[in-house]
Amino acid sequence: MHPQIILEACTELVRLTLKFDHPTDAIVAKFFRDHRNFGPRERATLTDTVYNVLRNKLRYDHFAPSGSGGKERRLAILGFAAPRAFLEGAINEQELAWIKKIDTVKTDEFLDRHRHNLPEWLVEPLKAQLADKKGAGFWQYVESLNVNPGLDLRVNMLNEKRDDVAKELTKVAIQCEPTPYSPWGLRVSDKAQLRNLSVYKRGAIEVQDEGSQLLALLVDAKRGEMVADFCAGAGGKTLALGASMRNTGRLYAFDTSAHRLEGLKPRLARSSLSNIHPVAIAHERDERIKRLAGKMDRVLVDAPCSGLGTLRRNPALKWRQTPKTIEEMATLQTAILQSAARLVKSGGRLVYATCSLLKDENEAIAQQFSAANPEFEMVQVGDVLTQLKVENAAFLCTGTGLEGSSGLEYLRLWPHIHGTDGFFAAIWRKK
Repeated sequence: MHPQIILEACTELVRLTLKFDHPTDAIVAKFFRDHRNFGPRERATLTDTVYNVLRNKLRYDHFAPSGSGGKERRLAILGFAAPRAFLEGAINEQELAWIKKIDTVKTDEFLDRHRHNLPEWLVEPLKAQLADKKGAGFWQYVESLNVNPGLDLRVNMLNEKRDDVAKELTKVAIQCEPTPYSPWGLRVSDKAQLRNLSVYKRGAIEVQDEGSQLLALLVDAKRGEMVADFCAGAGGKTLALGASMRNTGRLYAFDTSAHRLEGLKPRLARSSLSNIHPVAIAHERDERIKRLAGKMDRVLVDAPCSGLGTLRRNPALKWRQTPKTIEEMATLQTAILQSAARLVKSGGRLVYATCSLLKDENEAIAQQFSAANPEFEMVQVGDVLTQLKVENAAFLCTGTGLEGSSGLEYLRLWPHIHGTDGFFAAIWRKK
């Protein structure tokens, strides 16, 4: 396909994405449904161009005014995810001279905001958490946001063994290795088409970040128990919990979105699990929740959050979120955790988790809950991971992984330290 056609499509897709009225993956998917003339290679170029623009928006916004043509075209040129020779076939001489001039600018000449490409309200809390003697932690984190995160798979341990699945994937030229922390995970270095493979169709694998797998592992759901996944969504962690329970007991998958729960059904059908019961609820105080009060052995609250731990995959989130939305999230998280806690029986376990990096959504919520609920005693996440024989358990709980940090209370995962998305978890036991 001619380079000009690709660049024009990139320009339009950038324009649609920068409205920030829908998630990026949904915008891209709709664009391709409406433009079916693009093949896999063209789709990859368009998608990667959009994500380049989102990751580097402040820097590109700085350079864009010096170019010619519409702003979205200039941004698309700056982020164009194809060889330079291909781009040169799509731009005029003036644009070529402009882009070559930008090539001469060195990274160390950028202002900080053009290096980190983060909104200012987010920079300070991240720097505070990632402070070290040399000030490198924050910039290492920034660099990690520009690295392809690869693909993590969770092996369905109900019917499969991780080594056997790895060998099966290798036979179809998909190279993978065991995840360093999760005993269920395999990491695929390159993007792979999985849906047509037998290993996928029979439910032997699910796409799931290693950090998300660790959240399910912390619940430590056992055979014959009553368990609730309070904010189940499309059920990634629900399926992991069901396998941990060896398809016994009763596992409730609660969510306020019936649409999200619909996404669980085909995955559930592949999984061979029959102990999972999806339940759409109106809100966290739904009557169906009240009827189960005090009956659950384990409750996972994977709370709605800003999602800022997933910026490697979802860079638009940093432009869609604001301090106000974080404040609103914290209020909702507090209410959901309090309601979910009512389900836990004496001696039962409660796990609160997010894929956020911000203390306002994490430690602050956990500390507030502990203060308001003395009948719940906090359990050290580091101890739980050690009991589960997870290697380097303490390293997953130090907050930043920096020298001198020794807290074991919480799970705290960072992309530049642990190679996962950013996750947080706290655990309580009801007395």
